[in-house]
Amino acid sequence: MDERSSKGTLYIVSTPIGNLEDITFRAVKILSSVDVIAAEDTRKTKILLDHYNISKPMLSYFDHNERFRASQLIEKLLAGQSIALVSDAGTPGISDPAFRVVRESINQGITVVPIPGPSALLAALVVSGLPTNSFVFEGFLPLKKGRKTRLEFLRSEKRTIILYESPHRIIKTLRELLEYLGDREIVLAREVSKKFEEFLRGRTSDVLKKLASNTPRGEFVILLEGNQDPS
Repeated sequence: MDERSSKGTLYIVSTPIGNLEDITFRAVKILSSVDVIAAEDTRKTKILLDHYNISKPMLSYFDHNERFRASQLIEKLLAGQSIALVSDAGTPGISDPAFRVVRESINQGITVVPIPGPSALLAALVVSGLPTNSFVFEGFLPLKKGRKTRLEFLRSEKRTIILYESPHRIIKTLRELLEYLGDREIVLAREVSKKFEEFLRGRTSDVLKKLASNTPRGEFVILLEGNQDPS
């Protein structure tokens, strides 16, 4: 028997970023057929599974237990079990844990299969009105160490810049973007695909004023015009 065929398969499954209907038929099929689902937050994933009448054993897999849990998942995969890895929303590995278990699976000769689907950064980008032919995704900026250095580095970036940010840091981040990168065209995508989806467009200073008058809520995708200085 081929040694590879006796091993399980790791599926990296994209799940809805808001609306539960934003899931592919293939993703539902995979989630219904695997032996185990590894989820960033099992409580949130259960809401999705219940919606589609899926009942499967679940294990938590998040930043703080990733190293320990990855070893457990590899053991199961080597024993022939199939596993679906999901994050709270969107595509695992994009500002969410997945890298460690994917890399170790590849090293162990385990088949890794992507199940494509929703991604907040792409959904926001294509309706932003900013150039989409070339862009850079930075995820979340460093909280402290390296934050200023990263902002200064991005100052000369000519491509559309995409960031993620939480509601309690969005004002701080916008102020820093204004300070380090100048008053550029910016788009804030809030709660993409959810009930209160909203897109704020304008110069950084204008959008900052709009947000400052209200308490920001929901998760944000920040899309910023690249450096247009021809020099």
